Amino acid sequence: MKSIAGFLLALLLIALGGPAARADDLSDGDRDAIRSIVMGQMTAFQHDDGTIVMWQVTAFQHDDGNAAYGYASPSIRELFPSPDIFMNMVRKGYPPVYRPQSVTFGEIGDSPRGPQQKVFLTGPDGKSYVAVYTLQRQPDGTWKINGCTLVEDTGASI
Repeated sequence: MKSIAGFLLALLLIALGGPAARADDLSDGDRDAIRSIVMGQMTAFQHDDGTIVMWQVTAFQHDDGNAAYGYASPSIRELFPSPDIFMNMVRKGYPPVYRPQSVTFGEIGDSPRGPQQKVFLTGPDGKSYVAVYTLQRQPDGTWKINGCTLVEDTGASI
């Protein structure tokens, strides 16, 4: 984990437990929604109709904590109870997510905590990283980011 906050987040997620959706059980619409959320985390993504659906990296780049915070699950918002606290954690603990030089999206896979999306990043330091986003379906059917594990990409399989 990248920070103490990340470690605490992992403990919280383990403690929450409960049944998690399996990637094999996801509909194509769910997969698209998950990709859109994670893509929105990293870059402004547009559908064919031109509607911008996600702006979180743009929000990070403009230090717009309210917009960035909106993609976090309720569990994350409990750990970081304000946009300012959340943004401070991202700035200090996740610089490659906060200010990536490049972004490449991997596949969605399973985990005991729910679907996960791999994202390959080049950080502001020029090093390669892998961010693994865990997503959680909300009661209203939408998806929120429920955690992000960031590791330096050493070329080993993750």
